[in-house]
Amino acid sequence: MKHWQYPAFGAVALLLGGFGILADEVSEGSTFAFDQAILLSLRQPNDLAHPIGPAWLAEAARDVTALGGVPVLSLVVLIAVLFLTLSHRRSTAMLLAASVASGAIVSTILKFVFDRPRPDIPGVAHMVSASFPSGHSALSAIVYLVLGVILYDLSKDPTVRRAIIAVALVLSLCIGLTRIYLGVHYPSDVVAGWSLGGAWAILSILALGVVRKRYEIPTEGAGPPLR
Repeated sequence: MKHWQYPAFGAVALLLGGFGILADEVSEGSTFAFDQAILLSLRQPNDLAHPIGPAWLAEAARDVTALGGVPVLSLVVLIAVLFLTLSHRRSTAMLLAASVASGAIVSTILKFVFDRPRPDIPGVAHMVSASFPSGHSALSAIVYLVLGVILYDLSKDPTVRRAIIAVALVLSLCIGLTRIYLGVHYPSDVVAGWSLGGAWAILSILALGVVRKRYEIPTEGAGPPLR
């Protein structure tokens, strides 16, 4: 096992352990008071139908949160798979698609298992799926973090590599925060989504390293995560 894989598996254990603890607390209703307090603090005191801040901020939040929705993520993954396939990286393309699809299935199953109702806030759009865990947070973490590592592997410039990972992390973070700000998820839903998505992304990245080693020729700029 490579030296960097030990902390990677440790991070997976911590993330999944944190998810399990949070899921248990949510099931018992222990997080509700905190969750509700955070959501209400982000609404106009005299009009709960609107979040705090100027109108443009709410509009920007809706635009950002759309980056974690199924339509946008599906398009992003489709374009990435097409690019990787045309670049003779079919195994990487298949693993990316499989990681996202399996992550979506797991997230959906967990929503069904916990069946947590969405926040009951006046004026907030009704969502069909259950609240826990946040699918936007989980799937955006999987898609953008795995894609970030793939792009990291294709780059030779250390500065560009750091920027790619930073953008992937910030994007995943912002998408989750907009779910809370818009009142469609409790904070615990989002944290659980980040935990699940982060763990799934790390496992996918570890699998990607195996795929690249066995089935594809590493690029000249291949970095440690894929070696």
